[in-house]
Amino acid sequence: MEPLRMALRNLRRKGARTLLTLLSIAIGVCSVLVISVISNAGKTAVNHELDSLGVNGIAVSVKQADGSSGLKNEDLDTLRSLGGVSEATPVLTTMGTASASGSSSSTMIWGIDSGANQVISLELEYGREITAADVAGRSRVCLVDADTAAALYHRENAVGGTLYLSLGGGEEPFEIVGVAAPDSGILQSIAGEYIPTFVYIPYTTLQQYTGSDTLSQIAIEVPEGQGEDLDAVAREIERSLQLEKSADATVHAENLVKQRGKLSNTLDIVTLVLTVIGSISLVVAGLGIMTVMLVSVTERTREIGIKKAIGARRGAILREFLSEAVLLSLLGGAVGLLMGIALTAIASAAVDYPVQVTVYQALGALGIALVSGVAFGVYPAVAASKMRPVDALRRE
Repeated sequence: MEPLRMALRNLRRKGARTLLTLLSIAIGVCSVLVISVISNAGKTAVNHELDSLGVNGIAVSVKQADGSSGLKNEDLDTLRSLGGVSEATPVLTTMGTASASGSSSSTMIWGIDSGANQVISLELEYGREITAADVAGRSRVCLVDADTAAALYHRENAVGGTLYLSLGGGEEPFEIVGVAAPDSGILQSIAGEYIPTFVYIPYTTLQQYTGSDTLSQIAIEVPEGQGEDLDAVAREIERSLQLEKSADATVHAENLVKQRGKLSNTLDIVTLVLTVIGSISLVVAGLGIMTVMLVSVTERTREIGIKKAIGARRGAILREFLSEAVLLSLLGGAVGLLMGIALTAIASAAVDYPVQVTVYQALGALGIALVSGVAFGVYPAVAASKMRPVDALRRE
């Protein structure tokens, strides 16, 4: 306790210098903490959306020699009958125009199956989902997002309204049976600036109006516990479908878990790079600690000489100056931690996304600050402890 008490007294004697050093450490810790929190939050958000998109399974596509899709509706039954498949969901899209109440906008029209939420990450606010009866009957029903409903009907709950979609060369009326939360899907979040609206209709209805019975892709879900066997399931899918296709058709079943792993590794690398960049400010702060401590050693040369002349050991002098470096680091780290928490809370409120500083991130930031302080404070402390009393008094 005595070295810490003396360190605190010595730091208070040079208040302005101490304050500037603390600020540099705080900025460094805050930078590292904020970068870490934002990176982890981004990775969590991406993984959450990938979970919602069903990116834990397999994406099946068939390409003909002319580049067109070779997937048919009957392929759904083939895939659903395979042992390693728990569900097969069709994916079909086209561009069009949605209009209502005298307003219109370009839109991406999704043809979906019943229970397709795991593919397009929809969260309903009003109404119902598209059902199996809608798909079987090729019903003219649709889902829209709340932003589209508000823009066209001036209210979010547009269930029961009529939306006109440009399909098959004309405008066809569709009954709105459900309204999804705005930006509830990752595709809408990414492309919303360029594609104003998304509309979801039964895929069989979309096929009827486009005059094609093909599918863009089929998303495969596997039973829980078979994640490690996805490659084997993918090969079985390719073998089974290839037997039913012509020789010029190429069946491709892509293991999305591997693609997800590659994306996760990329995000980890980006996080590491950003953290290293943020740590540069901590290195600068550490050099500031070293400079301050060297100046302090020079200013207190006579004090060091007197202490050693009356019997102070090298260890006592070393602990005294090292305690100052540690105290500077801890105080600066604590201030930086508070700044980081405050900035994180502000950012979370601004983007309306829950972002929190975890205990491990807080302890990690403080640990980095402490290691930085010790690493850059050792040299001045050792230099002070090695002074000979006679030389110290003579220099003064």
